[in-house]
Amino acid sequence: MTGPTLPPLAARPERRPAPARRRERASRLHALDGIRLLAALMVALHHYAGTRRADRPGNPIWGRPVSEIMPTVFHVASYGWIGVEVFFVVSGFVICMSCWGRTPRQFFVSRVIRLYPAYWFAVLFTTGVLAAWPGVWERVRWRDVLLNLTMLQSGSGVRNVDGVYWTLWSELRFYLLFLAVVATGLTYRKVVLFCCVWGAAAMLAPAADLPLLELAADPDGAWYFIAGLALYLMHRFGPDLLLWGILGMSWLMAQRELGLRIDEVERVSGWRGAVLIYTVFLGIMVAVALGRTDRIRGRWLVTAGSLTYPLYLTHYAAGTTVINRLRDELDARLLVALVLAGFLVLSLLVHRCVERPLARVVKRGLETSFARTRGAE
Repeated sequence: MTGPTLPPLAARPERRPAPARRRERASRLHALDGIRLLAALMVALHHYAGTRRADRPGNPIWGRPVSEIMPTVFHVASYGWIGVEVFFVVSGFVICMSCWGRTPRQFFVSRVIRLYPAYWFAVLFTTGVLAAWPGVWERVRWRDVLLNLTMLQSGSGVRNVDGVYWTLWSELRFYLLFLAVVATGLTYRKVVLFCCVWGAAAMLAPAADLPLLELAADPDGAWYFIAGLALYLMHRFGPDLLLWGILGMSWLMAQRELGLRIDEVERVSGWRGAVLIYTVFLGIMVAVALGRTDRIRGRWLVTAGSLTYPLYLTHYAAGTTVINRLRDELDARLLVALVLAGFLVLSLLVHRCVERPLARVVKRGLETSFARTRGAE
């Protein structure tokens, strides 16, 4: 006697969204804005006071080990690099949320106006600061500065104007891969399949020794984006065993990646502490996905979220240059606090005076171009 059989996958009904109240709150999750700004501040503090690389001859920010100047701050700031991993998870969540029900054209326009206006300012601003105050960072050649304006310099083997731009290369590859899913129409089943296929490719790419596969799969960042995608599906459709499994797998792969980054790049913090911080953050993201933070609201959080991207783009090379110039004039802790505050103010100005107006102009231009393309068909 045989038991009941399941219908083939293609015949099974698509997952239905969670109750309407969940879909209504998806328009703005204020807690995510706060998380994003906290992650940006973590990264900035790490760059200013939590890395021994700042003491190397090629980058004499403080002139002597930060751990000797402000040991307590250094101990905390040494874990700030985890903010980058936080960004990747939040990015996976937000991109999936903002793309649901959109066409590929809308997805493309939204990414261009979100990424480029503040980035163009940051490239020119940082170039200007390094030209005015040489000696801390090696200046990038003007032809390389111009190529940096495309945001494609990493794919061309050209130096970044600012070292933090390396994360944008991971973001761009994620967008390109996810565009294939957006083009077919986002559904629960398709996003889950995308997570599984991408995860498998990211796992196999290093062992396969295929540079093109490794470039596309981005094994260093893939599992963080995948975690964000799974969390958004929990938010939209409710949790289930499959989504918990994807999230659990992403955590297991992430703890390995955290260890590799400590061993090969950061070398200032411990694996246990890094995994603990990342696990706590992931728990907070689960709370966001399940609606436990819906009562956290406030206009100030929206403003905080808007500062995140400009702050991340401008703080590193320019900020460490300022610290180098003023390190003998002010107390180290006060100097770090003032530089952080200054870049927060700059980020607010960039958002209001550059990002928003330029985004409107670019959006109108792109929509006009697409309209002409449709008319010519």
